[in-house]
This record gives sequence, structure tokens and C-alpha cells, in this order.
Amino acid sequence: MTHPESLPPASSTPDTASGTTTRLGWALVVISVAQLMVVLDSTITNIALPFIGNDLHISQANLTWIVTGYALAFGGLLLLGGRLGDLYGRRRIFMLGLAVFALASLTGGFATTELMLLGSRAMQGLGAALASPAALALITTNFPAGPPRNRAFAIYAAMSGAGAAVGLILGGWLTGFDTFLGVDIQGWRLTFLINVPIGLVAAAMAPRVLAESESHPGQMDIPGAITGTLGLLGLVFGLSRAGEEAYGWGHPQTIGALAAGVALLATFAVIESRVAHPLLPVRIFTNRTRATSFAAMMLAPAAMFAMFFYLSLLIQQVVGYSSLTAGVAFLPFSVGIVFGAGLSSNLVNRIDPRYVSGIGTLMAATALFMFSRVDVDDSPAAVLKTLSAGGTAGEDLHYWTALFPWIILMAVGMGMVFVPLTLTAVHHVQAQDSGIGSGVLNTMQQVGGALGLAALSTVALHFTNSRAAEVAGPLSKGLAADGGDPSAPVPGSDLTVLDAAIYQSSFTEGATHAFVVGAAMMLLASVVIWLFLDVKHTELATDSPEGGHVG
Repeated sequence: MTHPESLPPASSTPDTASGTTTRLGWALVVISVAQLMVVLDSTITNIALPFIGNDLHISQANLTWIVTGYALAFGGLLLLGGRLGDLYGRRRIFMLGLAVFALASLTGGFATTELMLLGSRAMQGLGAALASPAALALITTNFPAGPPRNRAFAIYAAMSGAGAAVGLILGGWLTGFDTFLGVDIQGWRLTFLINVPIGLVAAAMAPRVLAESESHPGQMDIPGAITGTLGLLGLVFGLSRAGEEAYGWGHPQTIGALAAGVALLATFAVIESRVAHPLLPVRIFTNRTRATSFAAMMLAPAAMFAMFFYLSLLIQQVVGYSSLTAGVAFLPFSVGIVFGAGLSSNLVNRIDPRYVSGIGTLMAATALFMFSRVDVDDSPAAVLKTLSAGGTAGEDLHYWTALFPWIILMAVGMGMVFVPLTLTAVHHVQAQDSGIGSGVLNTMQQVGGALGLAALSTVALHFTNSRAAEVAGPLSKGLAADGGDPSAPVPGSDLTVLDAAIYQSSFTEGATHAFVVGAAMMLLASVVIWLFLDVKHTELATDSPEGGHVG
């Protein structure tokens, strides 16, 4: 499976071996930076959304498409991107993806209209869908099995896990700029423009440090590509709509998109079983270890990304952190996941992946449950008192005792999950299938993230609305008794004073129940791992194939 150019000859002199080590080090830098750029772009624009809306006159409803458009294109095109790498060379597709991503970022940075910006986000998603599966596959073709590959996967997994937190921090910092190098600029544009030099430099370095994989004979499965891509787009879109308060599971758009997605994916499965060169070979799923890894990697990231969503809202809108402070609050997560990934990359050399990832999921589930225990005094009397003083319901929440320990526990646990499951998901995949295998793994994470957010949003919305119904009357009476007008607008917001008070009294109720469901999802991932992931750590140190084909 490993490309001959990626390994030193058996008789390598020390100088040759040193040169190979240096090249592999730079190869890992290029792959890791590219993966970090792709992942952090899922969140880097979140903090900038209000500024983008004001400058480009984008409605609140359409602002969500800046995030959703990227996720749809990225998730929907991953399988296609993975197969293109198998057919035409992963390094070539990796470079193409980075170039597309950089040029799309340039377009977004200079966007003057809503259509131009949304188009650039879709093109960024296309570039990410080409680059990300190729990046993962290039690790398997450039790094020898055993500790070198395990360490490379650890860095890759750390970038994948830390990217969301880094995006929040970087987005908050860049959005705060009003000048750059002496030039007046709208800070949100830097969240796009920062990708341009990074993407182009990484693409230029790729042919110098990455060995190209062999191109494998075959034809592009056009019917499969169309039905598979549209099916994933429908599924991700429907799940995204299900998680939005304005739509929900019963909305015609949600039902229609999910039904169309399922129908198209069913058609895709029929096509794949009949064509000579399928976009997604069925053999990818016939290996028990790989199927288990795919299932667990759909459930675990779903809970993690939902944690980011609700915890970031909680600490900004209820605890009262600024956008930048909220980003910095997640910095320990980035540190913790790097530590956890490094720890697990060493452990999997001596301990079976089941134990490393199984313990990691239990740690993450514990952290999610402890987030659900966050104690905020959101009684109507307390909320009215804090609002009258210009505060928020959770302003007394102590970060270092209530949040920090569990952010660290979650991060280390997820680092211990990502590395072994990434290793087992692509382990012993035949050379001609490593790109699509990587694409399936990334797709599972994207679909899982959308599913997790939709499920947790449904739970959170139910409990938030129930709590809101309870407190609306007492809050309205309390505001009137204090001589205020409950229907008066809040300056700089489209909420009334009563709406703001209800939000402060009800959001924590919904968020904490969402964390409980997230903990349950993580426990389900743990059960799957403990019951079905039976590959031995000694097998991960080999490249010998399982047979003529996977499975």
C-alpha cells in the first residue's frame, strides 16, 4: 500500500535516511496545515456573521447559508473527491483542492454581493471535498506503517478535532481588525483572505515533499456520482433544516429534503451494486473493523460538534462572554486534543485500539454529562435582577471550576478517539480504494455532525420552549411592576425586553438537556467500539492486504 518513493531503500545511508525523515516531516506539515485550514473554515465565519450581514445587506435568514453552504458542498462532494484521488492521483487532486479553496477564499474576501459570497463558500466546500480525503490517503501512501504513520495520524486527528476551536478564536480575532498593514479593511474579509497564501503555499510545496500515489485504472461512475452527491446534499440539507427553530422535523422543506436524500441514496446503492467501476465499492464496508470505525466516527464527532455549538452560545449569551473571550475559552480544547492525540498515538503501538478509543469515548461522555450540570440561577426573580443591573443570568458562573475541567476532559478523550478510529478506518484498505475510504470517513463525520446538531437542537428547543412558557407570565408581570415596558425593543437587537428576559431564563434548560443527549450519543459510540472493534494493535503496524480486495 505504501508508495515505494515514500520509504527509504533498505540499504539507506544515514544521510539518505535523514533526508527521508526531513521530507516526511515537511510532508506532515503540508497535510496538517491543509486539514486545519479546511476544518477551521467550518467555524471561522460564525463570529463574523453579523458584520457580514451589515456590510453586504444579507438578511438574517440568508446568513445561515454562509455556514450551511460550505457544509453542504463539503459533505456532499466528499465521496466524489475521494474517488477522483484514487483514479487520477491523490497528490494531484490534493493540490487541485487547495488551489480551488484558495481562489474561492480570495473571491469571498473581495465579495461585494450576497450571491458572490455564497458562491465562494460553495466553491470552498468543493475545494475542501477534494483536498481532505486526499490528505488522509496521502498519509497512508507516504508514511510507513507503525509508529511513523501513527504519529502522522495523531497530528492529522488533532488538526481535525482542534480546527473548530481554532476557527472560533481566529474568527473572533480577525473580525476585530479595521485596518491591516495600514489599509482600511472590514475585518470579516480577513477570515477569507487568510486562506489564500496558506492554500497556495501548501499546494506549491506538495510536489516537493509528497510522493504521488499511483493512478488506478477505472472509469468515473457518473450516475453514481450524481445520485450519491445529490443524495448526500439532500440528507445534510434536511438535517440542517431539522435543527433550525424556524423549520424543525415537520417542515415540508425538511421532510422533502430528507425523503429525496434517502431515495437518491437508495438509487445510488442500486447503481453501485451493478456498475463495473463503482464510485463507492461495497467492499469498503464488508470489513467489520472498518464498518465499526465508520459507525463510531459518525456518532462521536456528532456529539462533539454539538457541544461546541451549545457551549459557545451558553458562554456568550448567558454567561456574557464577548466573541473573542468565548473563542479563547475554547483554547484549552485545542491544547487538550493535541495532548490526547499524541498520547493515543503512542498507546496504539502497545494497546489494542478498542481500549484506547473506548476509554476516550467514556471520558468524553463524562465531560458532556458534566456540562449538563452547569448551574445557572435563571429564576424569573434572579433574571430580572441581573438584567436591571445590565448583567446576564450566568454572569456568576466560574469558568475554571464549572467549564475548564470538562473542556480538558472532553478534548483529551476525543484525541484518544480520533487517532485509533482513523487508523482502523483506513487500515488495510487496498491502494486503489484508499481515497474513497478516506472520503467515506470524512463523510461519516459531516453527516454525523449534521445529524447530531439536528437531534440535539430538537431536544434543546423542546425544553427551551417548555421553560419559556413557564416563565413568560412571571417575567412580564415583574417587568411591568418595575415600571418597564415588556414590549420595548432591546437596543441593537430585534428582541423585545420580554423576549430577552425569557431567553435568559430558558436557554440553559434547553442546552443542558442537549448535553445529556450528547452524552448518550457518545456512550452509544463507546458501546459500538467495545463490542465490535476487535482489531489488534500488532495488525496496525503492517501494510499486508487482507486479500485481493478489502474485506
